[in-house]
Amino acid sequence: MNGLRAAAIGLIGLLGLVIGGTPAFAADYPNRPVHWLIGFSAGGPVDVVARIMANWLSERFGQQFVVENRTGSGGNIAAAAAINSPPDGYTILFVAPNNAISTSLYKHLSYDFLRDTVPVASIMQLPNMLVVSNAMPVKSVQEFIDYCKADPSRVSFASSGFGTSVHMSGELFKAMTGCSMLHVPYRGSAIAYPDIISNKVQLIFDNMPAALAQSRSGTVRALGVTSPKRWPGFPDIPAIAETVPGFESVGFYGISAPKGTPPEIVDTLNKAVGEALKDPKIIEQLTTLGGIPKPMTPAEFGTLVANETEKWRKVVGFAGASVD
Repeated sequence: MNGLRAAAIGLIGLLGLVIGGTPAFAADYPNRPVHWLIGFSAGGPVDVVARIMANWLSERFGQQFVVENRTGSGGNIAAAAAINSPPDGYTILFVAPNNAISTSLYKHLSYDFLRDTVPVASIMQLPNMLVVSNAMPVKSVQEFIDYCKADPSRVSFASSGFGTSVHMSGELFKAMTGCSMLHVPYRGSAIAYPDIISNKVQLIFDNMPAALAQSRSGTVRALGVTSPKRWPGFPDIPAIAETVPGFESVGFYGISAPKGTPPEIVDTLNKAVGEALKDPKIIEQLTTLGGIPKPMTPAEFGTLVANETEKWRKVVGFAGASVD
């Protein structure tokens, strides 16, 4: 009888952990700060977007979403740190094209991104922009191609690290135009701009937010965007594809978490990001940066990341790029 009573008490206790079908530890999530790991330096486009969203989420939940910059290895250091964290929702990862690209570009990763993470939410999509030093005597994509081919030794391009869309946009451009350019990787695009402005490095295919800000300020010259057509809101900037047919590199920003993160927490974060992307202030901030808000379910975002991984696998092979 005592055994039955103990079992009954245990069952009641277990039921007490469930509120409306949701475990109590998920129902009160988050009850402490959430660490949001990003693989690039402060001041760059990923960092800017992460902080916009982190501020909104902090206000929404009443708990700090702390952006942590873990730079290096094309964002792989941040990805590895997130993947190796407890799957409790208190460490999440900023996801971008570098995570899809690294799968095929890097030959010795310690993880499998699609296997070892769960998709949480999509934030926005955006292209990259080709910007050059004002010292460069070119004002169009065709003039740049002609300049590059005339003397390849004069041209180098910056990136925010190996395996980023910034890097691979340059590699794709090289492969499709026959231009020969030296790749100079940095730990984030923000660090590269002083060298581009001073013409130590001649150009970068940077994410739209940073490239747009720099070109608007007049520190660099915008030549084209990497979307198949001119990007909405910026019809005065040509698509590189107008000169190089078929050229395309449109990126995505979002959130993933370590494999095993409870689906209730994933759902909570996804719904919150969806709310943020309906906020007129957030929409204005993201569109001003050149992005298009793209809310998705976790499953839809997972499909996007998987499709992008396969797309970039083909581009890596086409460009003949590899990092040991």
